[in-house]
Amino acid sequence: MAHIALYRTWRPQAFREIVGQKHIVQTLQNSLREGRFTHAYLFNGPRGTGKTSAAKILAKAVNCLKGPAEEPCNECANCIRITEGAVMDVVEIDAASNRGVEEIRDIRDKVKYAPTEVRHKVYIIDEVHMLTTEAFNALLKTLEEPPAHVMFILATTEPHKIPATIISRCQRFDFRRVSLDEQVERLREVCREENIEAEEEAIRFIARLSDGGMRDALSLLDQIMAFSGKTIAYDDVVAITGGMAGDQFEKLVHAVKRRDVGAVLKLVDDFMQEGKSADKCMESLLYYFRDLLMVKMVPGSQAVTDRIIDIKPFAEVAESFTTQELISMIDTLNYYQTEMKYSVQPQTLLEVALMKLCSTQGGEASEAGGARAAEPAPDGLINQLKGRIQRLEEQLSQLLKQGVAPAAPNSFGGGGASGARPASAPVAIKKIEKLDGYLEGKDTDETREALQRWSQVLGRVKEQKITIHAWLVDGEPVSVSGGNLLVAFKSSMHRETTEKPANKQLIEQVMNDVLGTPLHLVTIMMKDWKAAAEQAKPAEAAKEELKLVAEDEPNAVKEEWIHEAIQMFGEDLVKIKED
Repeated sequence: MAHIALYRTWRPQAFREIVGQKHIVQTLQNSLREGRFTHAYLFNGPRGTGKTSAAKILAKAVNCLKGPAEEPCNECANCIRITEGAVMDVVEIDAASNRGVEEIRDIRDKVKYAPTEVRHKVYIIDEVHMLTTEAFNALLKTLEEPPAHVMFILATTEPHKIPATIISRCQRFDFRRVSLDEQVERLREVCREENIEAEEEAIRFIARLSDGGMRDALSLLDQIMAFSGKTIAYDDVVAITGGMAGDQFEKLVHAVKRRDVGAVLKLVDDFMQEGKSADKCMESLLYYFRDLLMVKMVPGSQAVTDRIIDIKPFAEVAESFTTQELISMIDTLNYYQTEMKYSVQPQTLLEVALMKLCSTQGGEASEAGGARAAEPAPDGLINQLKGRIQRLEEQLSQLLKQGVAPAAPNSFGGGGASGARPASAPVAIKKIEKLDGYLEGKDTDETREALQRWSQVLGRVKEQKITIHAWLVDGEPVSVSGGNLLVAFKSSMHRETTEKPANKQLIEQVMNDVLGTPLHLVTIMMKDWKAAAEQAKPAEAAKEELKLVAEDEPNAVKEEWIHEAIQMFGEDLVKIKED
């Protein structure tokens, strides 16, 4: 008999078999018991957490010959045939491959007819977020006025891509990641029933790698069984999955602690020779340093004991680092892991990241964390602050003589100590000078036309490459000037990705096609654009006020600047001296 994958063999056939979703199971069973089930459900959650399985069980429960009941009997003709997929009135649709409006219109035309084999027609639409806008519109009409005999169950991993008008017509259930303990218990049960001898450490490692997905855990177990047979050891799991054993981590971290770059690079080369991928090594390293930090800061936490079987080696390694060193190392690894996604040489980035840890560990990391030895004495710090305040007062005085309005607090520079805010004034003024052309062009016909056609630009970009559209949709065109289109972004990550040469070239080509004018894409953060626009207003207002001041009232402008200075520095730091 042909082998059937474990995740298919152990797919839940009743609500009681669904792992880790007690809150959803209880709600659905209560509604079935009271006969209060609705016409549309939305099952949302990470992959492999039971969304489609729950949908099929619900379809059986409402059509069971002994029901509707809290649990399908799985013995009657209806339950058996629905399980086999042989009932024409229970339809499972993959929206990833049937995403067009025609497929949904076909459903809309058929729902009006009564079911022929069971009580309720049930349409299970998997990955529903993949439907096109037109298909969603066609589906919306059906959800608004559904026949009494029809039930829709929509499943998705990305609910934010579904129109709010669809979501509002469904009962939404959020499936959560299955906890480590629940996964371990389920894997133990599978091993018991399949006569597999597995080490406890191996089972926990499989559960940890699955990242909360029960299906992923069973697929990994199946893969490891193909290698190890009926006896599964921890070392086998590490070898098959491309992970790194704890002792390998320990060697690597000790080499980093010693700043032994040669040993670090040799270990990385060994990992690559063993067939491990650089991105997997980086991910495992992040988890390892996260565990070290947890052991150091909250040694008795449940979050630690769930993930670490033998905590003693972790405690010993963690003891050799300060908390700030570990946090700094995690930041470094996280940065390079993000860069890996866009790199054709991930191994090089892994090596660079580890060399960076060797060079900054105990050095720059300590400085970033405010090491006590590097902190200035209190008197020295006070003198520094006094000197800074004096320089800022001189800068402000010079600005006032030039007739330039001071920058508003928090503009461009963001937060920080109140004494440091005025230092951003010259920087802000410099930025405004560069933005003069854009500020003047924000209300022109060219800018208005770009705003009107921006949705067409986004639509064309989405057709050519949906990933670029996902970044660009965060931006908003704010001005056209000098052959450039300035787009303001709310997220710095979206802006940086849009600025990548390949992405930028595609966007500019689409802009030229849609707008009919060759324009270059220029980007800015939305907060900076708004700050520049606000800063330009006081400068214009100040010019107008200067024209209105009478000759016998020379102190009017002066009083205004004094008020501005007090707003920026506070009354304690401003001293008014008569000329």
